[in-house]
Amino acid sequence: MLLRLLAAALIVLLGAAAGLALHVFTATGDTVFSWKRPNYLGLKNGWLPRCKRTPNCVSSQADPSDREHYIAPIPFKGSALEAMAAVRKAVESMPRATVIRHEANYLYAEFRSKVMRFVDDAEFAIDEKAGVMHVRSASRLGRRDFGVNRARVEAVRSILEGRVKT
Repeated sequence: MLLRLLAAALIVLLGAAAGLALHVFTATGDTVFSWKRPNYLGLKNGWLPRCKRTPNCVSSQADPSDREHYIAPIPFKGSALEAMAAVRKAVESMPRATVIRHEANYLYAEFRSKVMRFVDDAEFAIDEKAGVMHVRSASRLGRRDFGVNRARVEAVRSILEGRVKT
């Protein structure tokens, strides 16, 4: 009797897992892992949102002594308009990226992971006086990102600095 109950529970779990896997692999838009777009994103008085305490976010506006969250801003030459056009081109050249909002001094894009389609939010903001582009990239869900957000910002930096051709 116990063996039959365990077998039935296993079949139900496998069916649920198969259904979820089918949904994730066939979905083209939002998935169960995309959640809703955060309403706190964007520039407020020249500042991007702060990273939460979880280690799945990097920001050039974090305290430089916070080695987990801080990443250097991206320097740029030329006008803010040229810099924003270049970052948009760089972002659009990356896989599974979608530009959501593009303004004169701000760009917001979503990146989806390949298999599970988790969504990360990336923001870029121009500080013309300092000659840098501030950046924030954060996972929408979970606690760890295994360095994906930091690597993404460094990939954009490489593209903008001409080390990687688009």
